[in-house]
Amino acid sequence: MESEYIYHVTTQLEWEQAKKEGEYKPVGYEKEGFIHCSIERQLDGVLDRFYKGQTGLVKLKIEKAKVSRPVLFELAVDLDELFPHIYGTLNLDSVVEVILIP
Repeated sequence: MESEYIYHVTTQLEWEQAKKEGEYKPVGYEKEGFIHCSIERQLDGVLDRFYKGQTGLVKLKIEKAKVSRPVLFELAVDLDELFPHIYGTLNLDSVVEVILIP
């Protein structure tokens, strides 16, 4: 059964900026055209591949049903696995929890 939640890793600074701006758009969004997300079981791999050694990170727990932009599950060819992508900025009311990553 598919979870009702997806996750996005960002810095605490970027999240604080999003709260000031009223929406979240990560660094690199203009180039990518979407927001990279994961399902819960994919998080450890994402942290290991892209965030090793970084501090000041948080994971956003996002309720899919509340996201106002399209959420598409697309294939990461190198991993042969589907990952959720948000096509547009993230509305802050869809974030149900912000979890500090130790």
